[in-house]
Amino acid sequence: MKDLTQGPIYKHLISMSVPVLFGMFVQTLYFLVDLYFVGQLGEAALAGVSSAGVLFFFVMALTQVLNVGVGTLVSHAVGKKDKQEASLLLNQGVFISIMCIAVLLGMAVSGGSWYFANIAPDEASLVASLSYFYWFLPALLIQFPMTVIMASLRGAGVVKQPMMISMFALAINTILSPILITGWGFGIEMGVAGAALASSISASIGLVLLGAYFKLRESYLTCTLRGCTPDLHRIKKIINLGLPAGGESLLTFIYMSLIYWVLSDFDASAQAGFGLGARIMQALFLPVVAVAFAAPAIAGQNFAAGKTERVYQTYYQSALLTCGFMLIINVVCMFNATLFLGPFSNDPNVVNMASVFLGYVCFNFVPAGYVLAASGMFQALGNAWPALISTAVRLSLFSLSLIVVAAHADFSIEQIWMLSVATVYVQAIVSFFLLRSELAKKLGQQTRSHTEAQTQAS
Repeated sequence: MKDLTQGPIYKHLISMSVPVLFGMFVQTLYFLVDLYFVGQLGEAALAGVSSAGVLFFFVMALTQVLNVGVGTLVSHAVGKKDKQEASLLLNQGVFISIMCIAVLLGMAVSGGSWYFANIAPDEASLVASLSYFYWFLPALLIQFPMTVIMASLRGAGVVKQPMMISMFALAINTILSPILITGWGFGIEMGVAGAALASSISASIGLVLLGAYFKLRESYLTCTLRGCTPDLHRIKKIINLGLPAGGESLLTFIYMSLIYWVLSDFDASAQAGFGLGARIMQALFLPVVAVAFAAPAIAGQNFAAGKTERVYQTYYQSALLTCGFMLIINVVCMFNATLFLGPFSNDPNVVNMASVFLGYVCFNFVPAGYVLAASGMFQALGNAWPALISTAVRLSLFSLSLIVVAAHADFSIEQIWMLSVATVYVQAIVSFFLLRSELAKKLGQQTRSHTEAQTQAS
C-alpha cells in the first residue's frame, strides 16, 4: 500500500503514471504486434483484424466498470485505512468478473458472425475477422480477472510489479506472433488466426503470473473463496460507480462500429487504413491516458482523507499534463503522420487512408486530453455519470451528423474525420462545466462538514 495523501502531487502523478503507461503500452502492443505481421498479409487481412479489434472496446466497456468501480473504491478504503473493506471490494470484483465472462462467451457464440457480416466490406475481410475473433476470444475473457486484480493493486498504490508481468507477457506474444502467423520453425501457417492465438497464450501466461504474484507477495489485499460470495451491497457500489465509465467505452464501441459500417461502402483499404490509424492514435495517447488513470487513485485517496486542496491540485496538474502531451502529439501528427505508419503496411492505399485520418483528427487531441483528465476526476469524486453524459452528447451529435452527411451523393471519408474533430470540442466544453459543478458540490460539502465538526469539537 502507498499513501498518496502525503508528498508532492506531481511526483505521485509521474511515479504512478510511468508504470501505468508501460502496462497500457503492453496492451496496445498486443494489437500493434498483430497489425505489424498481419499487415504483410494484405489489406483484407488487415481490415479483418482491425474490425475484430473494435470488439475490444466492447470488452473495455465491461472491464472499465470493474476498473473504475473496484479501483476507486479500493483507493477510498485505503485512504480511510480500512484494510478489510479494500479486500472485500476486491473479492466482489472477482465475482463480477466471472459473471461477465459467462455473459460475453454466450454473446460471442450467438452473435459474433452476425456482427462482422454487417460491417465487412467483402468476403475475404469477413473470413479474416471471424478467424481472428474466435482465436482472440480467450484473451478478451482473461481481461476481466486481470482488470480486477490490477485495479485493486493500483487503488492500493501498487503498479510496478503488475507492469513488469505485463511486459513479460508482451515478450511472449512478440515471439509467438510471427511463428504462428507464418509457421516459422513449425511449418503450420495459421495467418490471422495465429496472431490471435499468440495473444491468447500470452494473456493466459500473464494472468497466471499476476495471480502468483498476488498470492505470494501481496500482503495488504487478500482474496478468498468465501470472500467471493455475492455481496449485493458492494456489488451495487462497484457497478454504480463504474457503470458510467463502462458506458463511455460502450459509446466508443458504438462510435467505432458506426464508422466501420459507413466505411463498408468503400473498398477494404478504407477500413484497413482507419483501423491502422486508430491503433497508432491509441498508442500515441498512452502517456495522456496513463496520467488520467493515475489521477483517480491520487485524488481518490485525498478526497476520502478530506484533503480538499490536494484534490484541486491533482485536477490542475493532471489537466496540464494531459493537454500538454496532446499538444506535442498534435504537432507531430500534423506535419509527419506517415512517420508512424510505414512499418505496418506496404500498401500505399492503406497508408494514405491512415495518414489522412491522423492528419485530420490530430486537431482534436488537446480537447480530448482535457476530457480524459476530467473523466479521471469524476471517478475520484465517486460520480462518473457526468463523464458519460459528455460522451453521450458527443456521440449523439456525431452519429446524427454522420447519418445525414453520408446520405448525400458527394459524401467523402474526410467528412467523417471533420465531424469527429468538431464533436470532441463540444464534449470538452460540456465536461468542463459538469466537472466545475461536481467539484463545487462534492468538495464544498466536504469543507462544510469539516468546519461543522471542528465547531462541535470546540
